[in-house]
Amino acid sequence: PLNPRPFCFFTNKVYFTLNTPPISSCIYSLSIYLQLSLSLCNSIHATIKMGICFSRKSVKKKPSKRISNAQSTVAGSSNRWNRIRSSKKEKFEDSIIHERALAAAILFQQHQQNGGGDGSVPFDRSTSLRYPTANSKKQQALPRSSSSRARSLTDPLLQPHQLVNQDVKLDDLETNHFVLVHGGGFGAWCWYKTIALLEEGGFRVTAIDLTGSGIHSFDSNSITSLSQYVKPLTDFLEKLADGEKVILVGHDFGGACISYAMEVFPFKVSKAVFIAAAMLTSGQSTLDMFSQKADSNDLMRQAQKFMYANGNDHPPTAIDLDKSLLRDLLFNQSPAKDVALASVSMRPIPFSPVLEKLSLSDMNYGSVRRFYIETPEDNAIPITVQESMINRSPPERVFHLKGADHSPFFSKPQALHKLFLEISKIPST
Repeated sequence: PLNPRPFCFFTNKVYFTLNTPPISSCIYSLSIYLQLSLSLCNSIHATIKMGICFSRKSVKKKPSKRISNAQSTVAGSSNRWNRIRSSKKEKFEDSIIHERALAAAILFQQHQQNGGGDGSVPFDRSTSLRYPTANSKKQQALPRSSSSRARSLTDPLLQPHQLVNQDVKLDDLETNHFVLVHGGGFGAWCWYKTIALLEEGGFRVTAIDLTGSGIHSFDSNSITSLSQYVKPLTDFLEKLADGEKVILVGHDFGGACISYAMEVFPFKVSKAVFIAAAMLTSGQSTLDMFSQKADSNDLMRQAQKFMYANGNDHPPTAIDLDKSLLRDLLFNQSPAKDVALASVSMRPIPFSPVLEKLSLSDMNYGSVRRFYIETPEDNAIPITVQESMINRSPPERVFHLKGADHSPFFSKPQALHKLFLEISKIPST
């Protein structure tokens, strides 16, 4: 028998107390207990549902850094798929570039078969440069390297299919052979851009290494005369076939060298082009020309380092240039990569040829057509000195290469090339 005691039930914070008799009310009490329990469960269930409906979404736990073998396999295959898609994209872009190059080659072949074409397209770009895309300006958030500096309007860019001399018919020219003579301390290497542009247009090009310059093995300190210094040039001209003529180009001290050659072989020179060069009169030396600017600009004097191979009690044998001043003196508008090339390639300038006075006659030297290309940003031979030489011995025509420093074959190669084409087309008188 049940001991009559009060039963307490907790339902939603409400207490119920029942006094049950020992036996007769047992079943009755049990039924009430079950009903109250069921009511309690329903109330709790409803409360839970309400909490779920109005509560915030639960935050998903971050996945563990450990992944199963299956997940690792899936991730690896995903990465491989991304690499495959990237590879396909690169192959697609490469195929487009290949098709464009093939189209350019076909245009070039058609141009040759048609005898040069009728259109007039200027040469404004070196093939060593990439041509920009349409959205290249938007992507250039960072500053560009000085070795790829933007081209100015005086030296603009062209696409590869424009690298054809469509306005020049080589058969109509008096000569299509250019002979390039470097300046003091330089070598044939300095003409690499000019050589590429001219040869792409079908011209013949010969770049000379004077004695002790470039890859010529002779010691600059042992050169004692101008004739010895220019011997590689005079030997080349002497071996030309009878009736063959060339366009002779001289830069810097190379101007005095081609003047010497013009006096010896005037009948083998169609035109002479002086680029920021020593264009002297008879009885004048290159040292005389340089002395004209001693008061106006002492940068050259600071850069010069005299060499005394025969001892300090004898005259200098050669002149070297301070590498730290090369950019300011010779390459103040040139790309950094060309300055670096020059800094490891330039050699001393023999001193005796610089002192030698030229002997030029009207019959020989004076019979050759001369053209001068001015370089207004020149710090080695300032524009005032260039104009002084032009006034003393006026050439047939003077060209002004805007924005060019002392080395326009580096700073303005396309604009310089255009002038070469223009000079080559000038008919004989």
